Amino acid sequence: MPDGRDDDLDSRLNQRIDPLAPPPGTFDLIKRRARRRKYRKLAITAASAAVIVAAAITVPQVVNLQVSPSPGAQAAAGQSSAASTATGGGSAAASGAATVPSASPSAAPVPANFRPTSVTFVGTNTGWVIGQAGTPGQCATSYCTSVARTDDAGKTWVGVPAPVTGAPDGATGVSQIRFLNLKDGFAFGPELFETHDAGQTWTQVDTSGLRVTDLETVGNRAFAVFASCTGSGADFAADCTSFTLYSALAGGGAWTPVGAATSGLTNGSASEAALTLTATRGFLLAPDGRLYAGPVDGSGAWQLMNAISSSCPVGTPQADGQPSGALLGAVSAKELILACATRTPGGQKKLIFSSLNGGGSWIQMAVAPTAGTATSVAASPSVSVVLATDQGIDLLPAGDISWQQASLAAPLPAGGFGYVGMTTDQQGIALPANPAAGTVWFTFDGGKSWRPSPIKGS
Repeated sequence: MPDGRDDDLDSRLNQRIDPLAPPPGTFDLIKRRARRRKYRKLAITAASAAVIVAAAITVPQVVNLQVSPSPGAQAAAGQSSAASTATGGGSAAASGAATVPSASPSAAPVPANFRPTSVTFVGTNTGWVIGQAGTPGQCATSYCTSVARTDDAGKTWVGVPAPVTGAPDGATGVSQIRFLNLKDGFAFGPELFETHDAGQTWTQVDTSGLRVTDLETVGNRAFAVFASCTGSGADFAADCTSFTLYSALAGGGAWTPVGAATSGLTNGSASEAALTLTATRGFLLAPDGRLYAGPVDGSGAWQLMNAISSSCPVGTPQADGQPSGALLGAVSAKELILACATRTPGGQKKLIFSSLNGGGSWIQMAVAPTAGTATSVAASPSVSVVLATDQGIDLLPAGDISWQQASLAAPLPAGGFGYVGMTTDQQGIALPANPAAGTVWFTFDGGKSWRPSPIKGS
């Protein structure tokens, strides 16, 4: 005899059911995952689906980067020809730092003949450059090292206090600058100076005779590469035989080695080590091609991730300490870009690789134009690769395999560009190789076009 439960079930099945709303952020997550799938598809297409290595993160293996590019990638490389010139060392900017109220630094006119060797930005408007300025013998101190600041993305500049030291000369002087926020900053290369009052005063850090060849900031910490070097003059980062990764609280604190794995790094001969940071994870490309990674909040030591083969060797440093040869850039803690530049009889061969698992495996995604010598690489979600060379700036837009030559709003300085970095998806900065150009170049459209900002008073 029916007990009525069948009728109850029928009535329930015939009721209207309204789907539950997804959790907040679901659609953004779907978009990001779709973009990453597109990015993976592009990388696989450009490299004929050639996966270089599928190494587990916990088991370091050699990454063989000698992969034959697909005909499509080779054709794309031939569609762009670099024809520009300008260069100089610099800093990747805006490291996701929290905004700190300005200490209202005293403003002074920008010294004449400013020759910037490094640039750093916090956010999109405020940045600093460091370099030599003025006339020797007529500077504010016995040195002509100077710092200038902008609060309107390069429209105007003012002079602010600088470390009391000279240009790089072997073991002395500074040429590079980084700011974490509007209060805490660092000048280095090869000496190390700190400021915690927006640059009003600078204090030298005792490095026990080691030279600081690279430094980056993120969160509430600074990371630096301390090296044992014998290079002379402006080549302060040359002839370095041992590298150790150090870290300190950016607001002031003792500099200590990050861990045993990133201490005493060498390849048995003079070379270099390059550092890049994301909001949560940092990466160090050692002189022997090994890639180390770890947290940037000081919660643990960095560990060996992988080893890049000899087909992508780490080169000798440029005069300002900037890396050469194997150029590493980061989109996020998972997405990395590696530009492998090697000399060939017809020019420089530039293979672009990507990693979507933090350096555990690499896929060739493109072949860059052969014209020009690569000096710096940057990456962002909206622009896959921005490549500075001694003949201009080339970019590979996201979702594309055809390179574009960036347009310039002024004639290129002699020597090409020596540094390029993206502060946001759309905004970036570049420095001429020759500091005598006296300019910082800006892009506000993802690297498609660039304009110079002369470092001088308004």
